[in-house]
Amino acid sequence: MIMVEEWCGGDYPQSVQLPDFDPSVLTHHEADVHLLALRQQQVVGRLSLWWNRVPELKSERLGVVGHFDAADAAAASELLLQARQQLKAQGCTLMIGPMDGNTWRRYRWVSDVGSEPPFFLEPENPSAYPDYFRQAGFHPLAHYSSARVTDLNLQDSRIPAVRERLQKREISWRALDMNRFEDELKAIYQLSIQSFSGNFLYTPITEAEFLQQYQAVQTVVQPQLVLLAEQHGELLGYLFAIPDFNQARRGEDIDTCVLKTVAVLPGRRAAGLGAVLVAECHRIARDMGYCRAIHALMHASNKSKNLSSHYGQSMREYTLYQHYLDDRQ
Repeated sequence: MIMVEEWCGGDYPQSVQLPDFDPSVLTHHEADVHLLALRQQQVVGRLSLWWNRVPELKSERLGVVGHFDAADAAAASELLLQARQQLKAQGCTLMIGPMDGNTWRRYRWVSDVGSEPPFFLEPENPSAYPDYFRQAGFHPLAHYSSARVTDLNLQDSRIPAVRERLQKREISWRALDMNRFEDELKAIYQLSIQSFSGNFLYTPITEAEFLQQYQAVQTVVQPQLVLLAEQHGELLGYLFAIPDFNQARRGEDIDTCVLKTVAVLPGRRAAGLGAVLVAECHRIARDMGYCRAIHALMHASNKSKNLSSHYGQSMREYTLYQHYLDDRQ
């Protein structure tokens, strides 16, 4: 028999059946409640719920499920049942997950693994987790994909004209200045909150949390792969890419870079800049000796997916799920 109870502090009960969990993130991520599934006093599952500080979606009142792990289907079923009941009691009309509070953090499940091994900074999950959500009544809310580019010599025929137009407007791009790393990140933060404000399920993030996320990878950043586009000193766009260090962990030579983020200031002034930054990154990576690129974690309907379609083929799919908390199906 499985019991579900709220964790209210004290020593956190780790489990040999689950990955280790740092309870300090519950405060940092401002979770409203954290639930544990217990079988014979042993932890076999956990999740967190959010209903106060959550994204907006049409007329729904969202409840969010994250920090999810379960040792088996029974534990997952009991946890997700309790999640549904608690969020409904809070007045939520739609439950979404997995999402650790917002889209700046870990969210969505790998739902189609494909044949490529995991790349650096890619979220991973047991293959059963999407099934656990579907069995609990969840349906897809949004789809995402990553694409592999196996030929960095491929050209997008539109790029030369766009590059010339941008250069006539005195828009130029350069590598990240590691000697001014924090100042560069602060400028990137300001652009990001403008560029991403119209994205699906967008929520604001503090500058401190944004800086913390990027400072965590500072030691492995190759500045040539982080491009900042400026006009008269004003940041208009950036591209963040990083070597696939998972290859080294597998004993392979690193021949792949991962394009994680492309962001451009909204409006016509920088139209086409994202495509130019992708092409520039491919060229620079090729000159550095890379053979491949991965365009990571793109929403099925966003501009990054359109940019990537000129170069790559889908290699992995991810899904964010939803579950109505009323009579809708």
